[in-house]
Amino acid sequence: MFSARRILPIALVAALFAAAMYTVARSGGEPTPLSDEAMQANEVALATFAGGCFWCMEPPYDELDGVISTIAGYIGGTTPNPTYGQVTTGRTGHTEAMEIRYDPSKISYQELLDVFWVNIDPTVDDRQFCDKGNQYRAGIFYHDAEQKALAEASRQKIIDSGRFDRVVTEVTPASTFYRAEEYHQDYYLKNPLRYKFYRYNCGRDRRLEELWGD
Repeated sequence: MFSARRILPIALVAALFAAAMYTVARSGGEPTPLSDEAMQANEVALATFAGGCFWCMEPPYDELDGVISTIAGYIGGTTPNPTYGQVTTGRTGHTEAMEIRYDPSKISYQELLDVFWVNIDPTVDDRQFCDKGNQYRAGIFYHDAEQKALAEASRQKIIDSGRFDRVVTEVTPASTFYRAEEYHQDYYLKNPLRYKFYRYNCGRDRRLEELWGD
């Protein structure tokens, strides 16, 4: 992503430090491993979405009742165990993505899809907002036949609405998901001022309002 993700005005450093001290306790640390029993009992399900910068895809899901955790990572490529540096070259085939662990008794996959669409620009190829390259392409990565059917139906509904001239967001089967480096996890909580600075300069919210309204 462009250099604004790494630049912060010097005047904000002190405030950033104070905010980081406050939010580090809320970052949650490592996610609790999923047990086979929990998965088989349908107590926990997985959903995987790519919507450009994975920093920006965590917040809308973390606030939902029924979402257990969100994990930033990489999916859809061919290089085993890719690093952030490798993915940003655009040569590994991966895209930044978000793996969501959720309780299907509290929130449905359809509701997760609804949140996904209004947080992306479905009209562009190999980019999202200010970030360009196939590593920022948007996509839905389904884990089973039911998710595939729901994802394809939701995509068709947007196409049929006539809201956009084209919808290029892909629906594809989930491949191996690689967890991103720890500093990317809950970035918006660990580095709130840096995150807001990046998001504002990337024009994400302005574009989302143009696409979807308030």
